[in-house]
Parts: sequence; C-alpha cells; structure tokens
Amino acid sequence: MLRFLSRQGSLSVVRQVIPRKTISLHLRVNTLIIRYRTFSATANSPHLVTMPERRPFVRLPTDVYPVNYGLCLKPDLIDFTFEGKLEAAVEVTQGTNQIVMNCADIDIITASFAPDGGEEINATGFNYQNEDEKVTLSFPSALQKGSGTLKIDFVGELNDKMKGFYRSKYATPSGEIRHAAVTQFEATDARRAFPCWDEPAIKATFDITLIIPKDRVALSNMNVIDRKPYPEDDSLVEVKFATTPIMSTYLVAFVIGEYDFVESQSSDGVTVRVYTPLGKAEQGKFALEVATKTLPFYKDYFNVPYPLPKIDLIAIADFAAGAMENWGLVTYRETALLIDPRNSCASSRQWVALVVGHELAHQWFGNLVTMEWWTHLWLNEGFASWIEYLCVDHCFPEYDIWTQFVSADYTRALDLDALDNSHPIEVNVGHPSEVDEIFDAISYSKGASVIRMLHNYIGDEDFRKGMNTYLLKFQHKNASTEDLWDCLEQASGKPIAAVMSSWTKQMVCICVLGGMLGEECPTWMVPISICTSEDPSCSKMNVLMEHPEINITIPSLSPNKWVKLNPGTVGFYRIQYSSAMLDSFLPGIRDLTLLPVDRLGLQNDLFSLSRAGMISTIEVLKVMEAFVNEPNYTVWSDLSCNLGVLSSLLSHTDFHDDIQEFIIDLFTPIGLKLGWDSKPGEGHLDALLRGLVLGKLGKAGHKATLEEARRRFKEHVEGKQILSADLRSPVYLTVLKHGDSSVLDTMLKLHKQADMQEEKNRIERVLGAISAPELIQRVLNFALSDEVRPQDTVSVIGGVAGSSKQGRKAAWKFVKDNWEELHNRYQGGFLISRLIKLTVDGFAIDKMATEVKSFFESHPAPAAERTVQQCCENILLNAAWLKRDADDIHQYLLQRKVPPV
Repeated sequence: MLRFLSRQGSLSVVRQVIPRKTISLHLRVNTLIIRYRTFSATANSPHLVTMPERRPFVRLPTDVYPVNYGLCLKPDLIDFTFEGKLEAAVEVTQGTNQIVMNCADIDIITASFAPDGGEEINATGFNYQNEDEKVTLSFPSALQKGSGTLKIDFVGELNDKMKGFYRSKYATPSGEIRHAAVTQFEATDARRAFPCWDEPAIKATFDITLIIPKDRVALSNMNVIDRKPYPEDDSLVEVKFATTPIMSTYLVAFVIGEYDFVESQSSDGVTVRVYTPLGKAEQGKFALEVATKTLPFYKDYFNVPYPLPKIDLIAIADFAAGAMENWGLVTYRETALLIDPRNSCASSRQWVALVVGHELAHQWFGNLVTMEWWTHLWLNEGFASWIEYLCVDHCFPEYDIWTQFVSADYTRALDLDALDNSHPIEVNVGHPSEVDEIFDAISYSKGASVIRMLHNYIGDEDFRKGMNTYLLKFQHKNASTEDLWDCLEQASGKPIAAVMSSWTKQMVCICVLGGMLGEECPTWMVPISICTSEDPSCSKMNVLMEHPEINITIPSLSPNKWVKLNPGTVGFYRIQYSSAMLDSFLPGIRDLTLLPVDRLGLQNDLFSLSRAGMISTIEVLKVMEAFVNEPNYTVWSDLSCNLGVLSSLLSHTDFHDDIQEFIIDLFTPIGLKLGWDSKPGEGHLDALLRGLVLGKLGKAGHKATLEEARRRFKEHVEGKQILSADLRSPVYLTVLKHGDSSVLDTMLKLHKQADMQEEKNRIERVLGAISAPELIQRVLNFALSDEVRPQDTVSVIGGVAGSSKQGRKAAWKFVKDNWEELHNRYQGGFLISRLIKLTVDGFAIDKMATEVKSFFESHPAPAAERTVQQCCENILLNAAWLKRDADDIHQYLLQRKVPPV
C-alpha cells in the first residue's frame, strides 16, 4: 500500500595530513544531542504524552483454519447494505466446540459446520468480542479433527469510512450522483466484508461470486469465468471469478461500479487493463504504458514470472491511501493513476509512474511472499518503496529519479528517526489498532533507505540472486525479515543479518548534554564509502565500520583535495565535518564538481545539525548562498523544503520578512534563467524546476513574479491563454498568497468547474495560502463541505496550517472544534495521523506542546498516539531552536542588507 506515503547518529570526521601524501581520517559515531532536552524525562515532560497502555492481544487460535473461501456477496447500491454467504472449506486440527474468527460490523444470521461425510451441526451462539474484532461460534458438540465445511449467512453495511467493503460516490457524465461498492482491506478490514481468519499468515484460496446490477462492471482478483442472469431478480446478474492462488485475506478485493478501460498485453503475455471513470479512458493510457513495461522488468529482475493471468488497475473516487496492491486488482486514488495529456503536470506523471511501480512490485514482494505478521510490514513497504525507483529509472531515465529519492525518502526518514518518539523499523504489533501507526516514514522511507544501502553494500548481482532464492523458497507462503537476510547472506557471503539487524531492530539513540538517557547507547555496523575530489563519482575506499571509532588512511592524495564520506548519499547516517573540511567543499558546490546528490546531502546534513543545536543556523545559511549557480531540480527542491521549514519557524518572530528577502535573493538568478515559458529541448526536470522556483519566488513576494502571475491568472480565467499544467500550482499559490476575497471566489469557482481530480487537488492544496483571517475561515469551512472528497479534507486543512502563523492557529482551532466529525470520519486510519501532524507540527512555543498533549489526553486517537508524541516533541524542538538561534539569524539577515564598504 502507498501512504500519503534517523539521524542514525552522525559521523564526525577530522582530517589530518600525514607524510607521503596520505590522508588520515578519524571517524567517530556520535548520537545527536537534542539541545532542548536539558530536563529529566519525567511523566510531566510536555512531549512525553501519557497514553493508554497497549491493550492485551491474542492471535487467533490454530485449532481450525481455512483452506478455501467460497464467498458470495450481494451489495445494495441504494440502501448501502450487503448480504453475504460464506462456504469455507476448513481443517479442524484438534477437537473443539467453538470456532473463533475475525468479524467487525457484520451481523451473522446463521452458521453451521458439516464434517466431510457427516451431518451438519448448527451453531447455537455467536459471541462478538467487538473490541478485539472477533466472533466465537459455539456448537452443541465437539467438532472432530478432520476436514469440513463452515457455512455462514450474514449482512453488513456498505460504510462511508473508506475501509472494509464501502461505498464510493461518483458523478456520471450527465452529472447524476451514484455510488460504487469497493474494498480496502489492508491492514485488518477484510473482517468488515465477511467473517474470516484475518491474519496475513492464515492463507487460503478464494472463489468469489458477486451479484450485481446488470449494467455495472464487477471486478475481483481473478478473471471472470461466468456471468449469468440472477434467477431471483432479472435486473441483476451473477458474476463468478476463477479460483485465486493461496493468499492472505488483506489482498482480496472486489469492485462494483461503472468504468471504462484501456487494455494491452505485456511482452510476457499478461493482460493489463486500466479502469477509469466513464468517458475518461484516454486518461488511463499513461499508467497502461507504465504497467506493461513494469511487469516484464520485475519478471526479469526477480527471475520469477507474474503468477496471475491478468492484472487490473482501477481509479477509485473515494480512497484513503495512495493505492493498494490487491493481487490482480490494484486500486488507486484517481490522482495516482489518471493522466490527461493536456492537463496533467510533470510531477503528476512522475507520481503515477512511481505508484504503479510500487504496487506492481508488491505482486511479488508481499503477495506471492507475504510477511508472517505486521511486525514485518516494513519488509513489504520498504522494499516496494525502494524498487519503485529502480523501476521508474528503467522506464524513464530522464527523470533522474535516484537523486529525487534522496530528497523525497532518505532525508524524510532521517528527520523522523531523529526524534525520541521515533521507532525501530521492526515494531512488535499486537492489537489491530496498533497496525495503522506503523504505516509511516519509518516503515516506508527508512525501510527503502536501508535496503538501498544494503543493495549498494552487496552489489546488484548478488542482491538479485538472493531475491530470487527468497521468492522461490517462500512463494505462496509467509516469511520474516530474518528469512530475507539468510537468502541475501547465502548469495553474497557477507554478514547481512549482523549488519542489518543493527539498522532494523533499533532506532536512533538520544543523548542529553553528552550523557545517555537510560540504557547504554546502541551501536551500528556502518558501511562506509569514501570519495575524493580527484574522482567525485567513484568510491576510493569502502569499509565496514564495526566499532564506535575508526582511523582510515587514504594514500596518494594531495593536501588541497577534499575528501567526502558517503558518496551518492547512500549510507543512512548524517555526517558532521570539521570546519576546515566543510570549507573545502564550498568551491565544489559553486563549480558543481560535487555531484548533485552529494551537494544535496551535504546541505541537508548541515540543516539537520543546526536544528539539533550542533552547529549554528548561520553556518547553513552561508552554505546555502554557495548554491547560486545550482542547476539541479532536486537540489533546489531540498533547499526549498528546508527554507520552508526555516520560514515557518521564523513566522513566530518579527523579522519574517527578512527571510523572505533571503529566499528571493537565492532564487532570483535561477528564476531569471528559466523564465516563464518552456524552451525547445527542455524536458521533465526543467518543468519541475520552473514550477518550484516560480512558486517560491511568488510566495515570498518577488514583485516581478507576482505581477506576471496575476497577468497570466487573469488571462487563464478569461479563457484568453490557458495556463500550462506545470504553471498552475505556482500561479494559483502566488495570487492567493497576495490576494483578496475576489481571488478566493475565483479559485473556488475554478474548483467547482474542474472535471479532473488532479486540478481539484491542485487548487485544494494552495487555498490555505490566503492571508486574511476571515478568508482563512472560509477555506477551513470549505474543507468539510461536500465540494471536497473525504480523503482530501486533510490536505486543505494542512494547507492552511502550513501557510502562515495565523493559518496554523486557525487550523488547530478548527480541528479542535470539529474533532468529533473528523475523528469519526478517519478513526483507525492513517489519515487521522496525517491531519494531526499537518495541523500542529509547525508550532514553536513550549505551551503549545502542553496544549496539544492535554487535548489528546481528553480526546484519545489510538491510531495516532505516536504521531501526537512526535508532534509535541517537534514543537519543543522548534521552540528550543528559535530561542537558541533567532537573534543570530536576525543579525545575519540584517548584515546582508548592509552594502559592502
């Protein structure tokens, strides 16, 4: 599944020149000193939010298990209910008079068990354990060891919570509002569609039949083998699907609705279809192209064929996640699958390519071989989040996607892992309410980053060999993290388990003023690569750092050459260089001899070290000014992100305008070079860079950019000159940031008129830029209106909170005032965590941490407990950063204005 979806200690480096033109490096692993934690960590510390203890949890008993589910479902698309019949072939392993299954929001009408060749026994009681989402079927006599058939008739609701078997609202081309019936079962919501053994290790085959209106499309994991009139109602048809391979319940899927499709075949003979809303089949062609290239790529990479006869990719109107890898029927948000050749921007095409690559990787890694329990979720998601980039690099080498990985995933994971309230990659998971908490940047982005580091350490050939062994050994079964390490160790002959366990089983260790908090600090086995200015693209030396300190001697190197650790920014750690070594990199940043990914990594490490209080923010600003000649989109993107964090921090001061001037000075040269219109020979990355730079300049108030944005916006609205898709976000953002009620009215009108969800989302994300308090409130009210799809409300509120100090206060008040409605809408899902993080993460006042802590103690959100703790910690970190560096930053920004003598 794709979710919307560590500073593992830093290495300090000291360089010494020693005889015979050799360089000695002394490396020491440090853990970062988070300066604001100068108090004892007690229960009263504001960031240590008191949460309820974890509920006790017991997995399902093993005395009865399924072999095959015969499942028939009949949804009512008007009354939003469904009827179901289950006939499950089961195996009784020891005599028992009860069967325990998972069941949630379902009413069982009748249940019976018939041993093979024996008489049917009716269940005499159904005991629902609602908190544990289980039901116990009681029988009047013991079920004997052996095979049998369990029959259950039941009813349920097509809910509006975007989980289980739920309804999704859409408009027909004529404007009529209708509903589809769709599924989202990961992690633990198959139990909302039918009683089942809803644990990933309890695999079975499935024979699915759907009874649906005859004018609707029915899809499931496998191909249709029969479609015939339903004898009891001539307006319905009965659609039967082929038997699935043995699989986990969370990967089962079915969709009933109205769709068009485009179809092709991959080079290895798999039928691929992309299903779109009616009248929009053309918008499925890009994803179809990506999918038909991707399936053969993975078949070749794993040396294992795709095991099903078909794969469908379908756009769902109301969908909480980015996408879901159901075997043979992959579901997507519309914006993660549909591309309009005329109205989609470059970033949307890239996003679709990555999401398709991610979900199709799961068809092997997750579906064919499945994690044994949710503790190993990272194995699914971390791997798919890494290999999606490998796939996109194969399909679209012009995207320079691996450099983008560093900014999008690697640094994001390092930032989260720097927090005391982070967690190891592998987390013991018990109760279902705990599962959603780990669908986060640690499981996805840190998981992907350590796999990237592992791949680099092993080498591609041995990595592929080990992957093939793993997939063949565990196909149609379940596996743990250790099983993968064993296969890779056999293939490479390297100590994979020893190295990787130090990265997956522990998180970053935090020191307080140089002393440990609690237990002794853990250690890591760190693969270290070193390059020099003589050949920045090639590692001169590779070592495995197994102890806290190490000395490395580099022969035949002139004293005036620089030495850089972690070329390619592959190793998952921060690096703190001595001042002299740092100064030696500045010419390499200015003249671009340092590679883009290393320029990015150097700047990002410095920014994080300043946030942790290990260096002054002034040092970072000085290095940022060296990027004046920077041509690379991803480097600018990371600079932009960090300056956005700093701008948000300084919104709590009276010199916020000064940091805007700094941003304008930094971005103006590249803005002038790019201009507003694309030039012959430009490509994907130029389009991304132009949108980024113009948006940054416009938001900061650059006069010429603002004037041109207003001119182009007026022509766009009047229909004289429609804005290209790549310019819409920066123009919309700029005119809103410096606009009045008439601009907001116009934007809301454009939103209502938009036929494509990408355009609606583009507008929704920037509405919060509006500045006037009464207009901010209008945007917040709009977020909960019927004009915004339920999953997109979060990004509207988040856009308000992220745009200004006033917006942040208003958004937090709005969330508190509407908490019951918001929590009811998103409870138990990752969107509630995302809402909380986007709303409160930017505060920088100690008392706000206390306020947030207090609110969530009285308004519990079990699926977001860790997120609340992380947000409180971030607020205190921001406050400490501001107290520590604000005056120095102000003085530095003032001095820049003084003309040189």
